[in-house]
Amino acid sequence: MADKRFFAVAGPFTTDEIARRTGATLVGSGNDKLVLRDVAPLDTAGAGQLSFLDNRKYIDLFRKTGAGACFVHPDLSREAPKGVVVLVTPEPYRAYALAAQAFYPDPPPVPGIAPSAVIDATVDLGEGCRIEANAVIGDHAKLGKRCLIGANAVIAAGVVLGDDVRVGANASVSHSLVGNRVRIYPGARLGQDGFGFAPDRKGFVKVPQLGRVVVGDDVEIGANSTIDRGAGPDTVIGPGTMIDNLVQIGHNVQIGRQCVLVSQTGISGSTKLGDFVMIGGQGGLIGHLDIGTGARIGAQAGVMRDVPAGTTVLGSPAFPVRDFHRMIAALRRLAKTRDD
Repeated sequence: MADKRFFAVAGPFTTDEIARRTGATLVGSGNDKLVLRDVAPLDTAGAGQLSFLDNRKYIDLFRKTGAGACFVHPDLSREAPKGVVVLVTPEPYRAYALAAQAFYPDPPPVPGIAPSAVIDATVDLGEGCRIEANAVIGDHAKLGKRCLIGANAVIAAGVVLGDDVRVGANASVSHSLVGNRVRIYPGARLGQDGFGFAPDRKGFVKVPQLGRVVVGDDVEIGANSTIDRGAGPDTVIGPGTMIDNLVQIGHNVQIGRQCVLVSQTGISGSTKLGDFVMIGGQGGLIGHLDIGTGARIGAQAGVMRDVPAGTTVLGSPAFPVRDFHRMIAALRRLAKTRDD
């Protein structure tokens, strides 16, 4: 059970209501009216709680669980212990996420402006916004409805935020157009200068960065991540993209729809990612690459060439996954030969 000091649980919900919300199928008659009051892991869940099984690795926990109901893949539903209501779905984790959202919905911001907030007279502030202590909003910025601006956050001049945007404490947003339902976590930086310099014998000459950051709807930008504005063309983050903490995105980068960038990923300037690209932790991409739709880049991969659509690459420098594993196998054989 979540700590009540930090999380307020909604509900309760019947198993029938949960099935309707998630698209799962209830197994067995007479199970539709079981009352569920919370979600919990398999090993701690009790009779009034909902859990899930998404990995065969935890099937022993599933067989012993005391949960009242559980999301489970059709292939594993017969392993359920007696007394557990089974909610069958091909995507148990997704169903659990939807159910957990029902039990723990994001509370809407309580409208209001802290006395210490600094808001320029020209700001267009949408209905129902909350501006917390010491936040600063610059001239001619525009905020949509129900935005939440955290303590000490800075929304610079001219920035546009859509509806239901949440900007965490100490974050800063400049030179940016941000869509609806975007979450910018604490300490994130959007719209600062891109890293652009012209070489010169007397020293580097800074190139003015004249583009913007354009963020689509339903994007998340993790804590202490940075997204540089473009040098002329914009830096673009496509709708539905999820950016973890401590990610660096350089100027002019173009990211497609529903990409996933895991912590400490770094993408150099002018690289383009298609839709549904996934990059593991500490993945590094040089500039001016084309990464195709559905490509997957493994953790700590160093990508120095274009990656075709649907390709998985590993290693540094990165190679297609089959080539990578063949090279590792060859190195192991070589090492064994030298040891012998």
